[in-house]
Amino acid sequence: MKKLALIPLVAACLSMPLAAQTADPVAEVEAQGDRTARVSQQIWDWAELGYLENRSSGLLQDELQSEGFQVEAGIADIPTAFLAEWGEGGPIIAILAEYDALPGISQTAAPTREQSEHGAGHACGHNLFAGGSLTAAIAVKRWLEKTGTPGRIRLYGTPAEEGGSGKVYMTRAGLFDDVDIALHWHAADENSAAARTSLANRSAKFRFRGISAHAAGAPERGRSALDGVEAMNMMVNMMREHTSMDTRIHYVITEGGSAPNVIPDFAEVFYYVRHSDAAEVQALWTRLEAAAKGAAMGTGTEVEWEVIHGNNPLLVNETLARAMDRKLRSLGGIEYTSEERAWAEEISKSFGENAEPLEEAGKVQPYAKTLGYGSTDVGDVSWATPTVGVRTATWVPGTSAHSWQAVAASGHSIGHKGAQLAAKALTLMAAELYTNEELRKAARAEFDAARGEDYEYVSLLGDRDPPLDYRE
Repeated sequence: MKKLALIPLVAACLSMPLAAQTADPVAEVEAQGDRTARVSQQIWDWAELGYLENRSSGLLQDELQSEGFQVEAGIADIPTAFLAEWGEGGPIIAILAEYDALPGISQTAAPTREQSEHGAGHACGHNLFAGGSLTAAIAVKRWLEKTGTPGRIRLYGTPAEEGGSGKVYMTRAGLFDDVDIALHWHAADENSAAARTSLANRSAKFRFRGISAHAAGAPERGRSALDGVEAMNMMVNMMREHTSMDTRIHYVITEGGSAPNVIPDFAEVFYYVRHSDAAEVQALWTRLEAAAKGAAMGTGTEVEWEVIHGNNPLLVNETLARAMDRKLRSLGGIEYTSEERAWAEEISKSFGENAEPLEEAGKVQPYAKTLGYGSTDVGDVSWATPTVGVRTATWVPGTSAHSWQAVAASGHSIGHKGAQLAAKALTLMAAELYTNEELRKAARAEFDAARGEDYEYVSLLGDRDPPLDYRE
């Protein structure tokens, strides 16, 4: 730790009761550095996809049970979801953990493009999310135990963030209703505790069915399901011209036939629709469905669709965000060893004009209220209980999420360092929340005002069951 960081760190501790100052929350995290690296690396090696993270979820549960946590597995009808709790009385502080990988992108831990044979990879750093959150939960438990501070610490194992909306089903099941504050973090190429909101989104697989025939010998007998998909895509692409600035629409054709001389009787396209306002996502979705119906009518095919996931936008709580920003500033950024810097320099070459100075990893970005154009199922949690997050430089500055460079750093010591920094920030934040009733009250007041008196939770998923096979 930098010497200059000690002054704000001591100042933050002065707000705690004397008993709570007898143990150092940061030291509890530092004592677990090997655990953070070991667990993060093992989950990186497995790279399990959403709702299929059996080994990753099991590893986290085993680690928590060995520390005395009571673990309930299979919550919200999701086999790889779990809730682990330790303590009694006092506030309930939750820490979220993710552990699903992304399909179609893999990479070794090398600083040059070196695709692995796995076929999936932690391009969003969820292996680090899991390892860092695990360490934070255990550090908080040990701190509560040593100080005798009343309170309960929970770790929520939340699968399938990438397109599966695991936390939405958990929120819908009421699993966060008794939580006082929820904490989360994410891998990034910078250190920031900005009040960063996100886009709401909904996805679905649109499945067209037609009539198969010989494309040359009997074309008049066929009705191409692929024509239905392409007609829908054409109309949606024209629709983009008439949407508001925050709109994001993207798709992939997941099935379109096998041979050009066989008119395909089945085709499928997978759509995402995003906007900063959940109501606008619903309005855009109505237009998307109309395009699908029109495409089917015009091509003589039939269409049906299955909603796969849907997330509400993050509800920012600036009371908590500013407190988290103070914690992160007390800790500082990431310092590379000479070996890590050489590795990072090699990665940085692949960014070309988008390369950032490596020194950015050692800085904490200015506090601001910003809109992030990604989406996350943490958004639904943030409408159930006051929620705050932090981002740390687990990746080389300039790295984009969902890239091979992110996969590489997520399996490297640079990533492990970032996870440790996040664990320290979460643990410091939790320690203050347990002991600072005024902070908890202020956060709740802001939360209640933002939701409004008549607020009722609405899931963008409707009442569907978790799509446990969406990655199979």
